[in-house]
Amino acid sequence: MAITFVFLDGIGLAPATIDNPLATVPMPAIHHLLGGPLTSEQIGYRDGLLLSALDACLGVEGLPQSGTNHVALLAGVNAPAIHGRHQPHFPPVALRPLLAEHSLFRRALEQGWRVTFANVFTAGYRQALATRRLRRSASVIAAEGAGLHLRNLDDLRDGRALSWDISGDRLAARDPAAATIRFIAPPVAGEQLAKLAGDYDLVFFESFLPDLAGHGRLGEHGAREALTRIDGLITGWLHTRRTEDSLLITSDHGNIEQASTTTHTTAPTPLLVVGPHAGYFRHVRRIDEVADAILHALAAAIL
Repeated sequence: MAITFVFLDGIGLAPATIDNPLATVPMPAIHHLLGGPLTSEQIGYRDGLLLSALDACLGVEGLPQSGTNHVALLAGVNAPAIHGRHQPHFPPVALRPLLAEHSLFRRALEQGWRVTFANVFTAGYRQALATRRLRRSASVIAAEGAGLHLRNLDDLRDGRALSWDISGDRLAARDPAAATIRFIAPPVAGEQLAKLAGDYDLVFFESFLPDLAGHGRLGEHGAREALTRIDGLITGWLHTRRTEDSLLITSDHGNIEQASTTTHTTAPTPLLVVGPHAGYFRHVRRIDEVADAILHALAAAIL
């Protein structure tokens, strides 16, 4: 009974208005699941399906940011409170050892679960880290701290990895080595993601499409592109999943749900769980409770 954890950067849960792309962009898979768009009107639980709102501010003033909230999600700690403020972009230096040693990935492995990171990492990315042209994201710090294998372009080519942009074309535009990879239709990417659950208990995948779209960095139709790809990914996962597997989707802060601004928001983030593990997440109210809830759900589901 595997859990596939899909982290989508920059999605808030807000009412359905004309200013909310989650309410206006067609997302048939989401509509089929929820009976409506991914908005606050659909909050609720029924057997095998949960949508709830998670506090992303965590008692700290200001707009939630990725640097600290990624740590909160992956380490299960109130990172903004520990750090004293919300920090953008990358995890604070002082919190990186905590993330590496206390991450969801490491604790899951220590409890005997099989864990994998589904994203692809190119040689160019690894070189940029080595030469300090890029800093490690929270997910990479957590993965390396747990000793996880970081998948490469051969894995992507063979259908054993996913690009952060789901289809791979934006990855190819940034990294010439990835230009040899054909465009991957989002439902196909979802099928590949679902198949990984056959070999692992916890599968993690992250995409930054919603946050980039919310910041206006994907162009005029960025929100439609991001949400259409995400919905396609969900479609493929639903089509391929085993009945005993669950999909968990959440975010670190709001952004894309408010088209009239290009900044983050204080909106709660969605927690969407589809599958037999859904009931184990009914008590979760904050993003820093997600990691512990995943570990509990994995253990409880086999009892």
